[in-house]
Amino acid sequence: MFQYDGTIRDCLGPRPATRPHRISVPAGAWDTHAHVIGAPPDHPLVPDRHFTAPPASVEAYLAMLDAVGLTYGVLVQVSVHGTDNRLLAQALRAHPDRLRGVAVIGPETSDREIADLKDAGVTGIRLLEIVGGGVGMAQLERVADRCAEIGWHIQVAAKGPLYPALVPRLAALKVPFMIDHAGWCAAPDGVDAPAFQAVLRLVRETGCHVKLSGAFRLSGEPYPFADTAPFMRALLEAGPHQVVFGSDWPHVGLYDPQARPDVGALLDLIADYAPDPADQHRILVENPARFYGLPQGRTG
Repeated sequence: MFQYDGTIRDCLGPRPATRPHRISVPAGAWDTHAHVIGAPPDHPLVPDRHFTAPPASVEAYLAMLDAVGLTYGVLVQVSVHGTDNRLLAQALRAHPDRLRGVAVIGPETSDREIADLKDAGVTGIRLLEIVGGGVGMAQLERVADRCAEIGWHIQVAAKGPLYPALVPRLAALKVPFMIDHAGWCAAPDGVDAPAFQAVLRLVRETGCHVKLSGAFRLSGEPYPFADTAPFMRALLEAGPHQVVFGSDWPHVGLYDPQARPDVGALLDLIADYAPDPADQHRILVENPARFYGLPQGRTG
């Protein structure tokens, strides 16, 4: 989890990625969770952020995808830029054949801006209650109405203990939704904890999607984060056609160089969650392609 004591600290950049060796990444594989980050003054940082992250360009991100054998990526608006989605849209427009996007919008976001974001390749919005800079779950129903009008989904980033109370609100949505980072459930609490059981209920009963991601944030152990594997396997069992992989590159909010994960090593964790190559193909290729739609200019 993010550690925040009220002081905005400079966090580290990403660790260089190496190719995975425990799984064979199939053609057309996706990373469904990453960020691009700009620097002031061109891209201001919100004052209520929890950290200051170094710039992370779309070119560096695509180089990482190439290094580990991934084809497509989903860029999620980073918290430090708040609702200023300009850098996100710029990255999507520059690489329409490889990227989709998830934006952050607020009550003040105009219909024109939303239309421009959709045209750039945005397919949904994220509600974030993990760190400062996001738009929170209080806006759920309001943004759901706007998403319904244009065919967008909602990505939910809420701490695990909030999920038991969120179940009825999320179950009532008329738009698709994606839960990120396995519901942000702390692995040391165990799979029987009410928080994770609520996430499983949503996957089973609503058809929502969930990201098998963030193990390095949820675990109480060093790599290979073995205490997270039962969570990921349970999610796969509950919704084999609803789970996707996310790298969380460039791994913001980390301050110990040894804690920075290698994306190739994160991909290798899929071997622990899903030993069957057919399941790996669903996680990396079929499920994200169906949920996000292939980026513009690609037909397969």
